[in-house]
Amino acid sequence: MTGPRFEAVAAELRERIALGDFAASGALESEAELGRRYEVSRVTVRKALERLRDEGLVAARRGAGWYVRSGTSFGQTLALGSFRHARSAVADAGLSLTREVTGYEYRAAPPDVAALLRTSGEALRVRAVRLAGGNPLDVVTEWVPLAFASPVSRADAEAPGVWETLRRQGHDIDVVRQSIAATAATDSVARLLDTTAGAPVLLVRRLALRADGTPLALSEHRYLGHRFRLEVEFRGGPGTEPPGVIPVS
Repeated sequence: MTGPRFEAVAAELRERIALGDFAASGALESEAELGRRYEVSRVTVRKALERLRDEGLVAARRGAGWYVRSGTSFGQTLALGSFRHARSAVADAGLSLTREVTGYEYRAAPPDVAALLRTSGEALRVRAVRLAGGNPLDVVTEWVPLAFASPVSRADAEAPGVWETLRRQGHDIDVVRQSIAATAATDSVARLLDTTAGAPVLLVRRLALRADGTPLALSEHRYLGHRFRLEVEFRGGPGTEPPGVIPVS
């Protein structure tokens, strides 16, 4: 029984970390308090905490108990209709966000990407991993139509980044359409995120449009599910379903 119980406690704590429940001080409850909360033994609590420590989520200070490691979870609070980058949330945590390009090539866009970009034939594809304080935050795959891709070099894709390079070239972004879905890490994504294949991943797809409606770029961010969250503020009382939720058949 201990195995399933400690896994369940670890899952509960992992979710609370992702939701930012410990953001104010970073301190977790004592092992005794956690045992009472989850109705398990202290041995079970310790095994759960050690599992989270092995995942890089928590650490222990002698005489001070367990705490959430800095840069473990990031959140963005958005008013309805606003747009904010992950860099802002990472900066708020006092960490730097760096980007390492792992792939840069011109290739045929897959059908779903080609349809969104309204293009056929080749497009620029950039894959990068972003690190927050040296720890993997997300894997980014970006596509740029051939008509806009030429100014974006591999060095530009790394810094200042694809979208910022396009902006500096005079391509202003008028609208960003964003969709969010839960998925699982593939082998290639898992290696870059330093996790296991099948781990929960938050997929955020963003399509950038110019003022005339022309698609400028498409990005797909795959965040570790327990390291990033998106908070949205909207006016008026909620209905029976959260705003914007679309069932996937």
